[in-house]
Amino acid sequence: MKKFLTAKWLDLIMANYSVSPDLLRGLVPKGVSLDEDNRKIFVSLVAFRFENTRVLGLPIPFHQNFDEVNLRFYVKRETPKEIRRGVTFIKEFVPRFAIAFIARTLYGEPYEALPMAHEKNGIIRKYSWIKDGKENSIKIELGKNLGIPDAGSHEEFIIEHYWGYTKRSNDRTDEYRVEHPKWEVFDAAYVEIDVDFGLCYGKQFSFLTETEPDSVFMAKGSEISVFKGAQL
Repeated sequence: MKKFLTAKWLDLIMANYSVSPDLLRGLVPKGVSLDEDNRKIFVSLVAFRFENTRVLGLPIPFHQNFDEVNLRFYVKRETPKEIRRGVTFIKEFVPRFAIAFIARTLYGEPYEALPMAHEKNGIIRKYSWIKDGKENSIKIELGKNLGIPDAGSHEEFIIEHYWGYTKRSNDRTDEYRVEHPKWEVFDAAYVEIDVDFGLCYGKQFSFLTETEPDSVFMAKGSEISVFKGAQL
């Protein structure tokens, strides 16, 4: 399988909310089903840095280092040989119009270009973005280094998904693989989430604006590879 994209994903803040499966049923791509952690269905607000991004081995000028914020949920696909645990994206924000345009038009990914910024200062990590004139942000103060999550833990469930599934239509799903080593995670000593979920992700998600997440932590990140996808 050919590598399509390589990069570093760094400082991944993950705020995780348990939700009713009914919220997501209409968004689940054909051929996969919702994945559960301890009988709970989760959506995650994920903010992180892309660095040293290359497409087909080539750096794209002015598009190598940038932020991304996405809202995602967790799915799985059973094959004769394995269960492939993956993610599906509800919306992905980046600050580069060209990246959003290509991802949306060629690959069907729900990207949108917005003004974005990040802060990395000692133990502080913060990402912010402006949607329709309103600033949204997620900020944490790093706590204890928890190391690589234990097998079967909640943290492992959130970060150990190595497949992506894109709903191109009601009858078409694209599948791609993501490769990276296991990540260390850091507890969050302090969390500040100021996000208008209804504005950013649709009115069905507006209740998350006033909802406390079940968990928030940061994954250290690493070099990653995204492999060319295929239609199921």
